[in-house]
Amino acid sequence: MARIGIIGSEGRMGLAIAEVLATGEHECAGGVDRGHDPADVAGHADALVDFSAPDALAENLASARRAGVPILIGTTGLADEHHAALDEAANGIPVLQTGNTSLGVTLLAHLVKEAAARLGPEWDIEVLEMHHRMKVDAPSGTALLLGEAAAEARGVDLAENTESGRDGHIGKRAEGAIGFAALRGGTVAGEHSVIFAGEQERITLAHSAENRSIFARGAVRGAAWLIGKPPGRYTMQDVLGL
Repeated sequence: MARIGIIGSEGRMGLAIAEVLATGEHECAGGVDRGHDPADVAGHADALVDFSAPDALAENLASARRAGVPILIGTTGLADEHHAALDEAANGIPVLQTGNTSLGVTLLAHLVKEAAARLGPEWDIEVLEMHHRMKVDAPSGTALLLGEAAAEARGVDLAENTESGRDGHIGKRAEGAIGFAALRGGTVAGEHSVIFAGEQERITLAHSAENRSIFARGAVRGAAWLIGKPPGRYTMQDVLGL
């Protein structure tokens, strides 16, 4: 039984993870939220999960490193400086960063990469996502994860080949672009579709999250998997052996 500590324990994901731990094979080592020191839980845990905020990342990584425990980062909206901090922390501890901890989405990203590699650049790629009205970042971390999978398969840089926020007279679609569209409303836990549009045919790969507990279960599985691993950067695909 692993002891999992929760950073961001009062948020939607933190509460969902605590519920999974209360009924599963692993134990909750405690939780902290904004205004509290993450070291308070890091010293009692075998692994940490962080679903807090980008501006808290540096302190959370430092606490994990001082305690010598692995950490799974599920916080979205990260910038280049955050990824640099993740790389630095991974020199000392195992770090798994992901835009989505669902095992189903992890497999979807694998399938998107396979499709993008085999269909070729003449197939247009569009990523469509919808989330609840309270979500603050767009495109979602999952949408970006799926876009990265497609871009990696094509050997291109996603940032240089992205189209999003289309409005007005924008001209024709850029060749080789990966498009993003974000919808917000209601209490949708998460809907993602990747559309491959070719000449007179389309392929759609999709995933629907019916409850936030799927992300919580995946986060717990990922955090427990990290225990005992050597320092480095890991992904949910590593957890599934993809």
